[in-house]
Amino acid sequence: MWVVLTVDPSPVAFARFAVPDGWPGRGSGSRPDRGPRTWIGEEHPIGFAATQLVPSWTARTPPGTWIEIALRATTASGARSKWYVMGRWSEHGDPRTSVPGQGDGDGDVAVDTFVARRPVVAYQLRVTRHGESARVTGLGVMASALPRHPLPPSTVGGPGADGGTVDATGPDADAWPDPQAGPDADAGPDAGGGAGAVELAVPRHSQYAHAGHHLRWDGGGANWCSPASVAMVLGFWGRGPGPGELAWVGADDPAPMVDHAAMGVYDESYQGTGNWPFNVAYAGRFGLAGFVTRLRSAAELERFVRAGIPVITSQSFKAHELPGSGYSTNGHIMVVTGFTAAGDVVVNDPAAPAGAEVRRVYPRAAFERVWLRSPGSGGSGGIVYILHPPDRPLPPCTNGNW
Repeated sequence: MWVVLTVDPSPVAFARFAVPDGWPGRGSGSRPDRGPRTWIGEEHPIGFAATQLVPSWTARTPPGTWIEIALRATTASGARSKWYVMGRWSEHGDPRTSVPGQGDGDGDVAVDTFVARRPVVAYQLRVTRHGESARVTGLGVMASALPRHPLPPSTVGGPGADGGTVDATGPDADAWPDPQAGPDADAGPDAGGGAGAVELAVPRHSQYAHAGHHLRWDGGGANWCSPASVAMVLGFWGRGPGPGELAWVGADDPAPMVDHAAMGVYDESYQGTGNWPFNVAYAGRFGLAGFVTRLRSAAELERFVRAGIPVITSQSFKAHELPGSGYSTNGHIMVVTGFTAAGDVVVNDPAAPAGAEVRRVYPRAAFERVWLRSPGSGGSGGIVYILHPPDRPLPPCTNGNW
C-alpha cells in the first residue's frame, strides 16, 4: 500500500457535448439564432463555483475550412459574461491560433484556459464552422476550482505534501471558493494499487533529438515536449501521419512524426507547441478521441494505465524535487506508461538527451507532488491529455472528472 499525496484537492468536473454535423436545426441544444454556421449549446451547470474552464475538441477541417470554439460563463449572481474565443482551429494551420487580449472584469483567456476573476457556476459553448465540410467529432469542457491560498500540511493527503497559491487579488478576491468546498473535494490520503507491475509499450522519442529543427515552429529541442509526447501516444495506438505526409521533414530526421506533430499543434499567437487542446485536436485528425482534464492522484493515473491507456501529464519542478530527472523545468509534458511493483511511476520523458534514455522511473510521491500542485505555485494542478481510440473504453469514473 502506498500513501498518495493529493496536493491541492480541488473540485473538477468534465462534461462532453454532441455537436450535430448539420447544425443548426438538428440535435439537442442546437439553436438557429446565430446564423447558418453557428451552434450554441444550452447553459451547462457546473455544480460548484469554478475558477478555470478548459475546453478541448477534435475536428476534421479539410483545406480551406476551420472552426472557432468560444464560451461564456455565468457567475454566482446570475450575470453572464461576454463570449470568449478559446481557439481558432484548422488541422492545416490556416488559422490555428489562440486569441489574446480578451480580459475584462469577469475573466481572461490564458492561451487555452479561461481564468475567472469571479467564480462561475455555469457556462455555454459556441462553435462556429467556417466551411461546410468542417465538422466537430468531439467536444468537452473541464471546469475546476483551484485553491486561493496555500494549503497547510493538514489539508493535503499525506506527510510532506506541499501546497500552492493562485493569484486572486482585486475587489472580488473574497468571493473565491474554499478549496475544500464542493462535492469532488478529496482531502484525505488515498491508497495505491498493489496489483503488480504494468507497463505499456509506448514508442520513445527524445525532443532533444530535434534541437534546432524547423525554427518556424518553435525550433525543436527544449520546446517540443508536448508534440513529442503526442507523437509517442499516436505511435502506441498505431496512428499518425503516413510517409507522404512526412516527406517534407527530411530523410535524416530521427523521428519525423515529432516534427509533423510540432507543425500540427503550433499556435501562431502563443508562438509555441504547448497549447493543450491544440495537441488533443491534432491527435483527433488521426481518428483518436481525446480531451484535457485534471486528475486527482497517481491512483487515477494508474486506472488509465491498467486499462491500457497511456496518459500525457503536465508538470514543473526543480531537479531535486523529482529524483532521477536531472533537470529543472518551469513547464514540461511527458507520458505515463506504467507503474512498478513498488508503485513508482514509469514514464517516457522526452527531455532525455537520446531515445534510449527516454524511459524513466520516478518515485510515486515525488511525481505526484510536482504534477498535482496548483498553477499558483508553478504547477499544472494535475493536467492530463487523454488520447484513445473511440472504441477503447475508459476506466470507470466515480468523481466526474472524465
